[in-house]
Amino acid sequence: MRTRILVTLLAVTLLLAGCSSGGTRDDGRITLRFQSLAWQQESVEATRELVDEWNAAHPDVRVEYVQGSWDSVHDQLLTSFEGGEAPDIIHDASDDLADFAYGGHLADLTDLLPERLKADIPPSGWETVTFKDGIHGVPFLQEPRVLIANATRLRESGVRVPTPEDPWSWGEFRRVTERLSGEGTYGVAWPLKEPVSATLNLSLSAGGRLFHRGADGKVTVRFEEGDEVVPRTVHAQVNTDRSASPTTLGSGGSDTLPGFFAGKYAMVPLGFSYRQQIVQQAPEGFDWQVLPAPAGAGGLTQGVSPQTLSVAEDCPHKEEAVAFLDFLLRPENTVRLALGDWMLPTGRQALAHPALHTADHGWAVGTALADHLRPAPAQTVRGYPEWKDKVATPALQEYYSGAIGLDELRERLEEDGNLVLARYQR
Repeated sequence: MRTRILVTLLAVTLLLAGCSSGGTRDDGRITLRFQSLAWQQESVEATRELVDEWNAAHPDVRVEYVQGSWDSVHDQLLTSFEGGEAPDIIHDASDDLADFAYGGHLADLTDLLPERLKADIPPSGWETVTFKDGIHGVPFLQEPRVLIANATRLRESGVRVPTPEDPWSWGEFRRVTERLSGEGTYGVAWPLKEPVSATLNLSLSAGGRLFHRGADGKVTVRFEEGDEVVPRTVHAQVNTDRSASPTTLGSGGSDTLPGFFAGKYAMVPLGFSYRQQIVQQAPEGFDWQVLPAPAGAGGLTQGVSPQTLSVAEDCPHKEEAVAFLDFLLRPENTVRLALGDWMLPTGRQALAHPALHTADHGWAVGTALADHLRPAPAQTVRGYPEWKDKVATPALQEYYSGAIGLDELRERLEEDGNLVLARYQR
């Protein structure tokens, strides 16, 4: 099956390559292929409009929009890099870039990026795309994980409603979900089909970090006290308190929405962008609100892997590609992209736009969390994709379901995990 998918992707890649010049035409005009992963209708429209505006103003440097998919981007890029047919401008997420950057497939943009762009994005944003002391992408959109709550259930229960200034602790969150549970209903539904990034990113709020880089630059896994808080909470809600639905552990975020709308779950931890689906799908009169995720010893801190734009190392027109990035990520244009994707800009100027600070649909709660967002713990760890898929995902899934205990979870994350990471750090 995997082979068939790779063959199909290669065919698509070659087809795309055949449909575009991918370089300089005989008339001297440059064509750059831009693979976008925008998928929500509003974000696709906003991105295509910006490409059209660029092309109208730059007849000698045309950008060709190519539609990619989040579901297959890693394998598709791997195939196209190996085949020498990669897009010139690449849309991806920062936690997918490490192996491509270390493999020499992404251009070092350090000396190409304009000072305006460098100064507008905080250092924590640049940390997510810096590998081997070089900048291999531009982080431009990010989303915190928040609690989407049934506002009616909250009011009727009488629980304290958290704010970014006064969030729930993880202990209080556990007690609240017990109060919100009842006959056939649960206080929370954790959609943990992909449990690793959610667990690691939220664990920063409890002081967890999991990955530790030594003086020699090598990374090892240590599952310490701060790393236990979030997994323990979820495990207890599912297996002890019965305040979290066991059936949603294998679900994606979208899968939980029908039950949420039906009142089966009072809250669902989701990425900020899921608000768009809720607006589209919620039944008329359904009252919902956005709450900050619980805080621990690390406050509201949580990890994020921003969406990124990179330039392929094989692109023969890197300066022109970066000029397009500079245009696409002007503050006013970034606001259009952020509104289209229901996410937060990484740039300070765009983030300050009034449209992103309204109470409507929880925008103000999200922007209040922006200062607490940090690079995801696995951001620059080589071998992370294999560690995630082969070790951490099955171990966390088994722990959350109650099939294994905390000691076995620790043993597998550390012992099996470090064997995987060691192969990438010889």
